[in-house]
Formats: sequence, structure tokens, C-alpha cells
Amino acid sequence: MEAPALPPSFALTLLFATALLLGLLTKFWLATRQIRHIARHRATVPAAFSSAISLDAHQKAADYSVTKLRFGLLETAFSSVVLLGWTLLGGLDALNQALLGWMGPGMVQQLALITAFVLVGGLIELPFSLYQTFVIEQRFGFNKMNFKLWLSDIVKGALLGAAIGLPIAALVLWFMGATGALWWLWAWCAWMGFNLLLLWVYPTFISPLFNKFQPLQDESLKARVTALMQRCGFQAQGLYVMDGSRRSAHANAYFTGFGTAKRVVFFDTLLNKLSPGEVDAVLAHELGHFKHKHIVKRIVTLFAISLAGFGLLGWLAQQPWFYAGLGVTPSLELLAPALGAALSSLPPDVARGFSSALGTSNDALALLLFLLVSPIFTFFITPLMSRGSRKHEFEADAYAAQQAQPADLASALLKLYEDNASTLTPDPIYVAFYYSHPPASQRLARLGVNAAPHPQGTA
Repeated sequence: MEAPALPPSFALTLLFATALLLGLLTKFWLATRQIRHIARHRATVPAAFSSAISLDAHQKAADYSVTKLRFGLLETAFSSVVLLGWTLLGGLDALNQALLGWMGPGMVQQLALITAFVLVGGLIELPFSLYQTFVIEQRFGFNKMNFKLWLSDIVKGALLGAAIGLPIAALVLWFMGATGALWWLWAWCAWMGFNLLLLWVYPTFISPLFNKFQPLQDESLKARVTALMQRCGFQAQGLYVMDGSRRSAHANAYFTGFGTAKRVVFFDTLLNKLSPGEVDAVLAHELGHFKHKHIVKRIVTLFAISLAGFGLLGWLAQQPWFYAGLGVTPSLELLAPALGAALSSLPPDVARGFSSALGTSNDALALLLFLLVSPIFTFFITPLMSRGSRKHEFEADAYAAQQAQPADLASALLKLYEDNASTLTPDPIYVAFYYSHPPASQRLARLGVNAAPHPQGTA
């Protein structure tokens, strides 16, 4: 006799719980491997870097990395408990029912559900952000923020998220309710258009809300950078220096924007640490990403993944077991085809009550459930995404070595690794799974450059 098939909702519950547990065990296994590997090599600077990195800097990087990893384990475990609270333990369902009882069904209630979910999630995460900034980053000398600035960033981010997020959420919910079975295709088009618009808007209107951007004043460096961009066939709206030192001692440089809004941004901390030749090399690396069309490839990949995600959501949103299997009671809307004929045989007052329940939408619930659980399943493709990113970094390094001096790029990389307290002795399996950038040893080996000592005071 064949065993009876599992109900779809129970099968989804079992699959979700299994994926969550496997992901959690994998994360803990990888993190503990990384911690042990770093601790095992803490006492000695790797031979390849012994002339360029001091023992103190090496041990600071080891201690910083281990501290972040241990804190990350606590955060991961807590996030898993919160996820279970939202789903299988009924948190999202309780929040939805409470808002339905207070506001009744409709678009306003759905937007209120999304807003309340985001606010509660943000409040839950606040203690971790506080500890990360004012304990870990402070202990290792990276934090430059006071509590007032930190709180100002939180408030600005929340208001900006509401100003941008609520209209796009309302548009997606409208598509879900008004455009039929292919709503997900229309919503995807709107989502991609929004992302492309954001690439253009962000550098000009959003970034300045959080940081000050000054045109690059160093005429000699400006001439070098402009000449490099001309050789590479790259045009930008301008060269800017950002007050990164206001918040952190970490250094960086990046391109931002899209089309005519492209701009080059240097952290002020970066310009204080690198020589002009090293700045050239770092910029050439970033130009390498454009030369190899990495940005376009990543946008196309995002388009493809998001299209698949919207399509899957379009199907799942119509399945009662999707909600029930994740701890949420869907409205009777999904059962309308089966119940519609039966309503005519009921007393009028009872039929009106059922009709009201049938009008309650599941759209916001579907969006939130999908956003909650999809990272659990996509976690297992992390190594594939990381490998593609490391390949792009190697290609950008190779391009930079053609446009600038390889020794300058190697020196700049070492200074940035030291400045950001990045460990030089990562676990190979952890690297293969997570690292979007290759370890320093691999990057220098590809460049064919040995780690050379840098002058005191420049790192």
C-alpha cells in the first residue's frame, strides 16, 4: 500500500524548516572554520606579506575579523528565530489580522501591513546596529560617528524608504489586483524601470542627504585621473571627494550613477592614504569593470533573477498552501471560485459576511512571505554568485595592470587591506563560498607582484 501524499502546506512547512536548518548549520560551519583558520595563523604574518604588513596590523585584522564573525553568528541565530516568529509561529498572520480588524480590507490596510512589518523589523535590528557601530567598530578604531549622527542616519533612511518604498509598493499591489494573471510581468517592468531611475537619481539627489561631496581640488591628481579616464574612453559628470571620515576610518572609491549622471567618488580617507600612482591604479581597476561591461552584466543578471522571482511569486500567490505552509491564514479570496456558487443558497446576512471576507486581498501577505523566505532558498547559490564576482575582480585587476603600474595596484591593495583590517589568512572554503573579492594573496599572485614594504605613515 502506498503511503498517502503529504498535504502541500505541510510539505512546504517541512521544506522551509529543512532549508532554514541546513542554511543555519552551513553558516555556523563556515564561520567556525574561518575563525579557527584565522586564529591558527594569528601569531605570524604570512611570508608573502612579512615585508609589507606589521605583526600588529596582522593581529588587529585577525582580531577584528574574528570579533565580527562571532557577532555575526549571534545575529544569524537571532535572525532565524525572528524569521520563525514571523512565519511558522504566526507573527505575520497576527499582525495582518490585527490591522484587518482595525482598518478593514483595502489598499490602505495592505500598505499599513508592509509599513508595520518594516518598522517592527527595523526596531528588532537596531540593537545589533548599535553594537556593531559603537562597540565593535569603536573598539578597533573605525567608528567616527556619534549617537546623534547615527540616529540622524536612521531617521533619514526611514523617511527616504517611506517616500520611495510606499509608492512602488502601492504600484505593485495595484498591478496584483488590477491587471490579471500576468500582473507579475507588469510589476517586474515597473520594478526594473524604478531601479534604472534610481541609478540616475541616487548620486545627484539621495547621496547628498547623507554625505558632503566636494569637487576634487587637487589639480595634479585631477589631471592624472582625467588623463587615465580619457585613455580608457570613460566619461564622467565629475570627480568628487566624499567626507567618509565623518562616519568611518575605512577607505574606498567608487563609480556611481547611470548614463550622463556617472561620477567618480573618492573617500577623503582614501586620498589621505594612497599616493597619486596608487589612486590611478585603484581607479583603473574600477574602470576595468566598465571596460569589461561587468556593470551591464550584473544589471542583466538582476533583470533575469528578478523576472524569475516575480514569475514564481505570481504563481505562489494563487496557492492557498503557500500561505498555510508558512503560518499565515489566507483570506477567502483564493477560495472564491469554489464558494461563489454556494453563497446564493445562504441567508442574505451570512452571504454578505462571506462576500466581505472574499474581498480581502492576500497581495501584501504574498509579497512579505516571499521576501521573508526566498533568501533561505537562494542562500545555496551564494558560491556561484561569489565565484562570478571574483572572476570580475581578477579581470578588473588585469585591466588596471595594463593602464597603470602593477606595483602601484599591489601597493594600494595592501594599504586598503591593512586599512580595513581585512584578514590575510582566510579559510579557502569560506572564501569559495562567500568572498566577492579574491584574497590578497591570490590578487597579488595574478598580478605577478610581490608584497613590497610601504613607507611608514602612508598606510
